[in-house]
Amino acid sequence: MKKVILALEDGRYFEGQSFGATGEVTGEVVFNTSMTGYQEVLTDPSYKGQLVTMTYPLIGNYGVNGEDTESIEVQVSGFIVKEDCDMPSNWKSEGGSSQYLAQHHIIGIKGIDTRALTKHIRQEGMMQGIISTEESDPQILIAKAKASQFPSDVVEQVTTDKIYTLGSNSAQHNLVVVDLGVKGSILDSLVQLGCQITVVPATTSAEEIKRLNPTGVLLSNGPGDPKDIPEVVEMVRELIGALPLSGICLGHHVLGLALGGKTYKMKFGHHGGNQPVKDLSSGRIFITSQNHGYALEKDSLPSDVKVTHLNLNDGTVEGIKHQQLPIFSVQYHPEAAPGPEDSGFLFTKFLEMMLEKTA
Repeated sequence: MKKVILALEDGRYFEGQSFGATGEVTGEVVFNTSMTGYQEVLTDPSYKGQLVTMTYPLIGNYGVNGEDTESIEVQVSGFIVKEDCDMPSNWKSEGGSSQYLAQHHIIGIKGIDTRALTKHIRQEGMMQGIISTEESDPQILIAKAKASQFPSDVVEQVTTDKIYTLGSNSAQHNLVVVDLGVKGSILDSLVQLGCQITVVPATTSAEEIKRLNPTGVLLSNGPGDPKDIPEVVEMVRELIGALPLSGICLGHHVLGLALGGKTYKMKFGHHGGNQPVKDLSSGRIFITSQNHGYALEKDSLPSDVKVTHLNLNDGTVEGIKHQQLPIFSVQYHPEAAPGPEDSGFLFTKFLEMMLEKTA
């Protein structure tokens, strides 16, 4: 089995065994706390440019299949696990995770102390790293990790290059989804609720969206820093007041910026299916699925924008709404793939908001 090294830009490194593809790749090292759903994690476009560490120690035990994907390809730059199961067992399984990664040319490292790595990231914060099966000198790899940078064009890499539609032509709602790196489960959830969806590239202008005559616009999840896509923020700013708007994850950040707020990079972000969120209006607590490294600054939001949800672990903003206009967004993922389904009703809430606007 080929030796592989994971090196971090701050000088820490780990030696393990290779699985998946071979070679060398850099990326931002993050950790995900989900116990299941590793295939959804692998194919989530929000992880573009990142080396994802799974904190659950056994990965691959139920294999992979052609259904449990969030996009058509593996999106993570690299995959880091304690143990990869080479004998998966599940009625849906069509193969193992190592072969799956190799097919998609993704480098994996296993056999390292993922708990130590996770604690290190929690203490020092997210940072650039490198996984290599080609170089055996850790110091050379550390230097390469230091010299690497997270790309600023990750949304451009994952957005669709053409407009396409899903759902019935006779649907009550014609919803535009701005694809910033949309997960398939979000689109599936909306189609199941009876929407016709028109998915548009991140580069689509406000005028082009208005010409589609939608009943509302949803800004999807996606990777990277929301400040790297100012043209999308400006497009959303032009739609404020013209159409009902909602956002998920990166879409939540973009909407917050368009409304006049500010964002900041978190120390290690929220990645996993067990984040507790409090609805401030009802006092109810939801356990949510999340994947983001940025957050809205609570005190930067204008007076006509209300914070609706807070994270109970660290007090970060998890939801906002406009006091007068049909606009709201959430930091977490209502589609819950993978994760709890506590917040699936938010899609229905958006549809109801669009109905009130058109009534």
